[in-house]
Amino acid sequence: MRIVAVDGPSGSGKSTYARGLGGAVVPTDHFATWDDPVSWWPRLVSGVLEPLLRGEPGRYRRMDWSTGLPRPGDWVTVEVPELLVIEGVSAARRSIAPLLDEAVWVEVPDPAARLERAVARDGEASRAHLVRWQAFERGWFAVDGTRERATKVVHPD
Repeated sequence: MRIVAVDGPSGSGKSTYARGLGGAVVPTDHFATWDDPVSWWPRLVSGVLEPLLRGEPGRYRRMDWSTGLPRPGDWVTVEVPELLVIEGVSAARRSIAPLLDEAVWVEVPDPAARLERAVARDGEASRAHLVRWQAFERGWFAVDGTRERATKVVHPD
């Protein structure tokens, strides 16, 4: 099994890029919430990565964002794929780097454009959350050094 992480700031096109890779895509949005942007990672490791690396299906309970606020949703089973794509903010975090075959950084360079793209995707009611999220992710990426470890950088048109 190959593992590719697609990471970068919100509103940059990570999800679109990840879907284009094929394989099984596990979005970090299935785990993260506005109040818990990154500390959920052990659930992804124990529920998805460890079983898949043993050759067994992974399983996790995804966040349901359909109301605009996250709540526990359906259970998702991930069969052992040839390619596993982990997509979203913090997908290529330092702790997973040794397991990755590729770390892709996707970024629209202009923060204002990223915010507008994210608001267009998630709705105007999410704007205040997204402003806080973008402030958080700037700090996260600076401390984690995510972009500097990327094996590929993509700037969507």
